[in-house]
Amino acid sequence: MKYQIEMLWAALILVAVLVIFTLGKSPIFRVDRAGAAIIGAVATVGTGVLSFQEATSAVDYRTIIILFSMMIVVANLKLAGFFELMGNAVCQRVNSKKQLLFAIVMVSGIMSALAINDIICLLFTPVVLFICRKAQCNPLPHLLGVAMASNIGSAATLLGNPQNILVGSLSNISFISYFLTASPVALIGLISTYAVITYYYREELKGRYFASPINNTNVHIYLIIKTFLVLIFVLIAYMSGYDLALSASLGGALLLITRRVKPNKVYTSVDFNLLIIFIGLFIIVAGVEHSGLMNLLLEHLFFSEINSIGLFAVLTLIVSNIVSNVPAVLLLKFLIPATNAEYWWKALALFSTLAGNLTITGSIANLIVVEIAKGEHVHITARDYFKVGFPLTLLTTAIGVLLL
Repeated sequence: MKYQIEMLWAALILVAVLVIFTLGKSPIFRVDRAGAAIIGAVATVGTGVLSFQEATSAVDYRTIIILFSMMIVVANLKLAGFFELMGNAVCQRVNSKKQLLFAIVMVSGIMSALAINDIICLLFTPVVLFICRKAQCNPLPHLLGVAMASNIGSAATLLGNPQNILVGSLSNISFISYFLTASPVALIGLISTYAVITYYYREELKGRYFASPINNTNVHIYLIIKTFLVLIFVLIAYMSGYDLALSASLGGALLLITRRVKPNKVYTSVDFNLLIIFIGLFIIVAGVEHSGLMNLLLEHLFFSEINSIGLFAVLTLIVSNIVSNVPAVLLLKFLIPATNAEYWWKALALFSTLAGNLTITGSIANLIVVEIAKGEHVHITARDYFKVGFPLTLLTTAIGVLLL
């Protein structure tokens, strides 16, 4: 009876949190995703599903440390004016709207492979909006390029997005091994992104591009060089076998040793909401597992074991778009077979990321682009996104299945 009550509480908490995650906010109260994660975690302990000690043990602090440290790295690039510098480089080297789209797709994708795609979207979207406004061209296809390319580009590495960082932390798979598997899919995916958007927006992308460079007096070359040297150090240390949490935190600490940047400016650029969401989800999913609800779901709703990469890709695609990609990884990790586990962990990281392009709520990166654009009176509807995202997701997922 006790376990049935715990299972019921775990199910109610999980469903409530997932509804808010899907909608973006509570339909009744002013509760956002971070608030839902906090309330859900507290409710998991308060209802007795987990003890306080079990809840604290459920949090994967390595993942939190990696996320926080990478946010410090990207914050330094932002303060150094790197993203405005990239915007200038784009302005000076393109002379047509199609070339502008291609440049945006490649820059967004490559940068997202090196750092967290959510933060890249947060910083790069205003630059793209400004470029499109100066050129007097429709920003919609270019904004779709930012969101979709950031998702696909981030699939190339274990540092590209929160769910891949989580997979890397849980599985301990090799950075190089994953990169060699996923990067061809990401590269083909970026080219596919450009091709699909160009097809659907061929009328809007006709004509030449005329815009003057962005006026920017706040580029600090020294800080850009220093930040990239630290990022290279983190990557080399990780590829050499050192713990990613240790190398990333050391890199973040090195960037905080400075006489040029006020620490508060760095901390302001850290997405603490994302860290809170992760901590809450760790506790909520641990409650689902501890209550026995996870075993029930696996036995009756999902599968007890997976032996087809195609089936696993479809399942990951569906679950990621129902509950979002980070919760999907936390749920689907229980399906990873003990045999050849590295192969399945790679598949989980790759397909949960590619799934983010299916719908406008498929990843937090999409929502970031949409919300920033809305603030500038540019509206991206779910239909606008799905029109491009549906064929692109099917195409990239099929490529991933074939290459795996």
